[in-house]
Amino acid sequence: MNTTATATATAPAPIPTPRVLAWCLHLLIIGLLALTAGRAAADGRSHAGSIVAAAAVCAAVYAAGPLLPRVRRSRSAAAWWLAAVGAVWLGLLALSPEGVWVAFPLYFLQLHLLPRRAGLTAVTVTATAAIAGFAAHQHSFSPAMAIGPALGAAVAVAVVWGYQTLYRESERRRQLIEELTTTRADLAEAQRTAGMLAERERLAREIHDTLAQGLSSIQLLLRAAERALPGRPDDVARHVDAARQAAVDNLAEARRFVAALTPPALEGTTLADALERLCATTGARHRLTVRFHLTGDPVPLPTAHEVALLRIAQSALANTVRHAHATTAETTLGYLGDHITLDIADDGHGFDLERLPAADPESGGFGLAAMRARMNALDGTLTVESAPGRGTALTARLPLAPTAGTETEIQAEIQAEIQSETRTEIQNETRTETDPEARP
Repeated sequence: MNTTATATATAPAPIPTPRVLAWCLHLLIIGLLALTAGRAAADGRSHAGSIVAAAAVCAAVYAAGPLLPRVRRSRSAAAWWLAAVGAVWLGLLALSPEGVWVAFPLYFLQLHLLPRRAGLTAVTVTATAAIAGFAAHQHSFSPAMAIGPALGAAVAVAVVWGYQTLYRESERRRQLIEELTTTRADLAEAQRTAGMLAERERLAREIHDTLAQGLSSIQLLLRAAERALPGRPDDVARHVDAARQAAVDNLAEARRFVAALTPPALEGTTLADALERLCATTGARHRLTVRFHLTGDPVPLPTAHEVALLRIAQSALANTVRHAHATTAETTLGYLGDHITLDIADDGHGFDLERLPAADPESGGFGLAAMRARMNALDGTLTVESAPGRGTALTARLPLAPTAGTETEIQAEIQAEIQSETRTEIQNETRTETDPEARP
């Protein structure tokens, strides 16, 4: 009993059929049974009453199947129901030769409700019984008698198996569509998460290169004012005024984050002017001589390029102020035909590139990692040259649209040589320090 129940529960349910086809099959069987009973009554056969009763019983047994939900869900229950229908049909076939007509819709039922091998066996048995029953009523047998039931069985097999193949293919397509929809939803969620992470990283770089550096500058200025308090009120006023201006600039940056606009330093001006103003402001606020140089003919740049170069200059000069103990810094913006470069060199302590500490946002060590991330995002490069006691030179390079012409290429080479010579001269003007500090 338990084995039977388990087999019933685990057996796959029959493939569903459209409601229209099911009703057509019902009407066909009832119609054939009614035709069999009607002909027996019309011909006045001696056992017409038995034929009508057998047809009615067959119709009743058949009608019980669609009303039982278990028949639609379980192949075992469907097999028992088909056995009952087949037994009653055999009784009708024994009474009337017209009962052979009912074999055709029975083929469809058996193929649909039973497993493939069992269904094919049931169809074969039903076709054999139909042929034998018809031959018994005719009291003779000829090959022509087998053509009708056999052809009907072949058509039923082809139609049902073809429909089942199409249904399975349709189910596979539906499952693939559902999987694709789920995958697309997962991909959209992953892209959204990646976008959020990228935006967080971008904001971290923006805050480090603007607000964090500005606040550090304010802190340094206020410390300088604190040290100048006992007797140098003019210096105190100058440091406080510089700190106030730095606070104003950082407030503008904070408002830019809210408004999602370009940096205030680039509003209504060029990148070269913004860099020159940055150098002048840095030199005015700190004990550092910062000079700006422009080489080449300026060309319009995408906003992303201008923002990246300005942020790199802000971060590099902030590092120079905080860590290098330098007296001079040179900033050079070069338009070199097919690319643009930003060189920042100082005569500070320098640091060992192989012993560079990992990025640490809490300690402010976000600079070089953020610069490289900005350059990588724009297909650019960032190179740093430094050694303890020999200063530092940083070069950011971004590709531009290629410019044709030999004259332009020669001019670019001359400008590159000028920049190299300038960087070499600055590095040669280093100070001897016994305790160099590494930069983040």
